[in-house]
Amino acid sequence: MTFLMITGRTVNQGVTVENKTSAEYAAETSTCFMHEFDMLELGLADGDSVRVTGACGEVVMRASASVEVEAGTVFVPYGPYANHIVAAGTHSTGMPDFKSHEVEIEPTDEEPKTVHELMEDLGGLAYDR
Repeated sequence: MTFLMITGRTVNQGVTVENKTSAEYAAETSTCFMHEFDMLELGLADGDSVRVTGACGEVVMRASASVEVEAGTVFVPYGPYANHIVAAGTHSTGMPDFKSHEVEIEPTDEEPKTVHELMEDLGGLAYDR
């Protein structure tokens, strides 16, 4: 199913941003907030895994119903999960386009990767946690 993805800051993302290896940061930034009717149409319950695919890649996240998200739209907090599906280009502004991305969302049995695993997928070096 196709959605318009918006990214931005949340209170929980901001509170945990100083510890990007924490479980709390990963939990917040790996959440895909959706309208409850869209979740019903996809057969999803809160906490179910979804594959979010954009023009630049895909990532598995957790779906969460939100009354603040309009039908046909999803919201993803800034972080490593959003970065996997948003183009890195900045049009010379220093900030990628984090608004209005068309994404495909489908249920999956896969679990979201940890922040460490996401970074390793991009060529980062493994280190002791």
